[in-house]
This record gives sequence, structure tokens and C-alpha cells, in this order.
Amino acid sequence: MDSPLEIAWHNVEKSEALEDRIRERVDKLHRYFNRINSCHIVVERPHRSQHHGKEFHLRIEVRVPEREIVISGDPGDRKDHFDPNIAIRDAFDAMERRLEAHSQKMRGETKILSGPPQGVVVRKFDEYGFVRMSDGQEIYFAPNAVLNEGFGALAVGSPVELTVAEGEGAMGPQASMVRPISEVSLESERREEI
Repeated sequence: MDSPLEIAWHNVEKSEALEDRIRERVDKLHRYFNRINSCHIVVERPHRSQHHGKEFHLRIEVRVPEREIVISGDPGDRKDHFDPNIAIRDAFDAMERRLEAHSQKMRGETKILSGPPQGVVVRKFDEYGFVRMSDGQEIYFAPNAVLNEGFGALAVGSPVELTVAEGEGAMGPQASMVRPISEVSLESERREEI
């Protein structure tokens, strides 16, 4: 880290054992992202009414190039946060997940959610049509395969989601289900990032 670790204690008596545990977990953060510039931790017990317990709360702020990642909620099961070690564990586990996701994004390893295949209507006739999928394959479809009797509303260029039937028909691969979708859905599928 470029800056030394900062730990602040609010409404909590400073504990060497807890500080050692926090420092140990901070040292492990570099496994998930190795270019951490700074880390600021706040350990606190928020003021609550007498009817609520006094659980521990951890706020972790990690500065990486061009971004600050913050865990400020109470991740995990809050009823366990009366034990400061569990609060520390839950907050750092959440930070590790966020740093890992950030690291994957920086390396270009974004996950793409899979769903039904999508394509665009490329040819449409009175009794059938063809959809071109993203891999270039053309799939035949009949009017009865289009959901909600939407065959008439389809036009060349309409984005659709489809289910390809087992085997091939007389016109080649055939769709057993075609569902019109919005262009936003088709475009967002191409750019999906996590």
C-alpha cells in the first residue's frame, strides 16, 4: 500500500487483539487485488435504543487506481454482529469478493450470463421466417412457434429469443419457440458485465 493502514474506533474501546485480526485480514486483501493504494477501517458500535442490541459495525474503504471500494453496510447475519470477530469476518469477506470482481473486470474477465439464444429476424415470408443467431447460423421458424401469436408483428430486423428444436426439419435447424424481445435486451446481452 502507498499509504499506511488507518484504523479508527468509534464508541468502542480499542483492542489490540481486534486490531491484530484486522491487520491480518488487510494483509490478505492483496491476494485479490495487488495494487491497493490505501485502506481505512472504522470499527464502531452505533448508538441504538435500549430495545436494540449494540452490534459491531465495520466500514472498510479501499482505494485502488481510479476507484474507491467501500463496504459500509452490515454484510452477513446481523444477529451475529454482537461478536466483533464475526463482524470483521463478514465485512472482509464482502471486501474480498468486491476486490476479486474488480480484479476480474480490470483483466477483462467479465462473466456473461447465459440465457436462451438470441438473434435477429433476417427473412420473413407469409408462412415462415429465418432468424440469424449471433454465431451466424440461420434458424427456420413457423408462425406457430412465435409466442402470443406474434408472427404478424415480426419484421426483418426484429430481435428475438428462441429455442432450437432437436434435429433438423426440411428447411434445416428449426426453432420450437420464438419470443420477440426489445433491442435493449439484445444489446445488453452483448455487453453484459458483472
